[in-house]
Amino acid sequence: MTRHFDDLQLGSIELFCLAAESASFTAAATAAGITPAAVSRAIGRLEERLGVRLFVRTTRQVRLSDTGHAYYQQCRQALGQLVEAERQASGGQSLPSGRLRLSVPTPYGYFRLLPILEPFRQAYPQVQIDLHISNRNIDFAEDGYDLAIRGRTPGDSSLIARHLEDAELVVVATADYLRRAGTPQRLEDLAEHQCVQFELPSSGRRVPWSFQVEGRQVEIQTSGSLTCLEDFLATVIAVKNGAGLMQAYRFSVQQELQSGELVEVLAKFGGTSRPFILLYPEARHMPQRVRVFVDFLLRHHQDLARAR
Repeated sequence: MTRHFDDLQLGSIELFCLAAESASFTAAATAAGITPAAVSRAIGRLEERLGVRLFVRTTRQVRLSDTGHAYYQQCRQALGQLVEAERQASGGQSLPSGRLRLSVPTPYGYFRLLPILEPFRQAYPQVQIDLHISNRNIDFAEDGYDLAIRGRTPGDSSLIARHLEDAELVVVATADYLRRAGTPQRLEDLAEHQCVQFELPSSGRRVPWSFQVEGRQVEIQTSGSLTCLEDFLATVIAVKNGAGLMQAYRFSVQQELQSGELVEVLAKFGGTSRPFILLYPEARHMPQRVRVFVDFLLRHHQDLARAR
């Protein structure tokens, strides 16, 4: 086999990936325990070898060029495979380590994931977690994420989809709002109410409300003068302050329902749910840090299911 890299070149690739992840030569230097000038020289050697510009440099920031972004994705995957190969060769004795990048929607992030992250961090202290909480869809190849949690299975066949849970939906309002506007008894009554809307960032479409009617699931487009974009939890805050009715995940309003701050309505049409699905790219060698997090999350949801 012909040798393509020497130790200096492999080190330069590692420094390049550090700089790409932090968008800073200084931060990469701090992480590596060297000077920013040494990082700059290493990346300069790479750019000279490749004959391309990997970073666009200004007086205030550095950012990856289009070529640099594509090169980073390949290098990151290759370095991850090297780490995994070392782990397997050493009998799997090394602890999971490295940066785990995860994208989750706001309700799941706040009410499901954040409450259980600390036990994972204590079990795997060498894993660094970058958590992206947003209802916008991410692109694994372009954005460099390891995992994502979404509400539907994508059409991309290159992604592995693992079902986490079916989250029950419930329509809620404050008692004060119901005293003022009346309590809906039929689905048709929703037309007479302020129904707080949420608009999907990916499509610009308002999310329909879902109900069970005579054993079948139906979706209804409601209307109201307030629409929340980006953050689904903004609708819950609005409803808690008397803005109207909202269909939310039961787990996101459970405390308010128990305390009486919110009241459930149209319960006889309830029982519908929406799924949460764990997604990740198909890979022959999954990095250890990703595998242990996937196992951790699946075990957590199995425990949730048994507790119900």
